[in-house]
Amino acid sequence: EKAENGETLTADLLDKMWHDLNAKYYGPDMVIDKEIDIEWARIPHFYWDFYVFQYVTGFAAANTLAEQLLTEGEPARARYLGFLKSGGSDYPLNLLRRAGVDMASPQPIEITLRKFSASLDEMERLLANP
Repeated sequence: EKAENGETLTADLLDKMWHDLNAKYYGPDMVIDKEIDIEWARIPHFYWDFYVFQYVTGFAAANTLAEQLLTEGEPARARYLGFLKSGGSDYPLNLLRRAGVDMASPQPIEITLRKFSASLDEMERLLANP
């Protein structure tokens, strides 16, 4: 927001923002000292382009593979083992497609969101019945 408003993102400003965010996140029971202020500078997620998306796409692919293993059994197992054996022999999208995961389709994200929703439902159920 600050950059969009034409404000300069200085190290001092980022230090303060990071300090305030840590204080808000961890609350009053955690000591947030000045040493934490510069921590933002060592986190590559903030400055490496096209870096963080790999976590999400990998998680979605893994959820899809797991669902296939649970629902299809042996055919999914054979595809998965073939995927593992293939190493880096082709582009990841092609290897995943041969394993039964089409990352160009909405299916992996939909499967992951259903799993997340089911996990939230289970957590709510467990918290409601201690």
